[in-house]
Amino acid sequence: AAERGAPTAIFNCAAFTQVDACESQEALAQGVNGDGPGHVAALAQRHRAAVLHVSTDYVFAGDAAVPYDEEAPCQPLGAYGRSKRRGEESFWSVCGTTPAAPAFVVRTAWLFGHGGKNFVSTMLRLMGTRPRLQVVADQIGRPTFCDDLADAMLRLLGLAGEGGRPAASGTYHFANAGQVSWHGFAAEILAQARACGQQLTCTRVEPITSADFPTPARRPAYSVLSTAKLDAALQRRPRPWQAALQQYLAAELAAPASTLTQTQRQA
Repeated sequence: AAERGAPTAIFNCAAFTQVDACESQEALAQGVNGDGPGHVAALAQRHRAAVLHVSTDYVFAGDAAVPYDEEAPCQPLGAYGRSKRRGEESFWSVCGTTPAAPAFVVRTAWLFGHGGKNFVSTMLRLMGTRPRLQVVADQIGRPTFCDDLADAMLRLLGLAGEGGRPAASGTYHFANAGQVSWHGFAAEILAQARACGQQLTCTRVEPITSADFPTPARRPAYSVLSTAKLDAALQRRPRPWQAALQQYLAAELAAPASTLTQTQRQA
């Protein structure tokens, strides 16, 4: 496709993101998440095209007490994080310190957006049928609306906003402002959905610990990303995750019944 289209910018959004499945399919995860970014980077270098690869907060161990900046040591806990960290390394091994065109790795976290499975759509589906939910309260992060991430990515490459100039090549973090637990996130989803007039069976969201909800993969307990570097590069700060959630829910809950049903089916 690149040979036919002669792109000037390439975004690598491909990933194997089923965190628990990565534990039993690490070879596949390493192929997609580990080797893939290097192949994309090589293609971009041949075409002298700008390139941006999306990575994750799971490259960190989650044992910090302050938000992770881009220079924090990477110590992934599981197969997914290991594969994504290898992807960053393969990307930069091709692009080097002086890439032929602008090159970026953008780490992000806790994504929700239109048209696919995400935590918000899953919570809405469960809240529609269950009187109460139990959600992990000892994992802390920064939710990210995909629309806001996409805007930041375009701005990094100089394809949106004023000026039209790309930022300096390098690794950046992006997430919406504010930090919260999964439990707090779910409670806000319930409150905002009700404020939108949604009729839900769920009346309360109860906190539990990660030990109460064991999974094949270990999750970082604290994976809050610092966006200070990107804030400075773009001269703008991300909006609070609550405001982004409000926009997402307004669009989702106003969707035709057939569309909403499809979204819930995917969740």
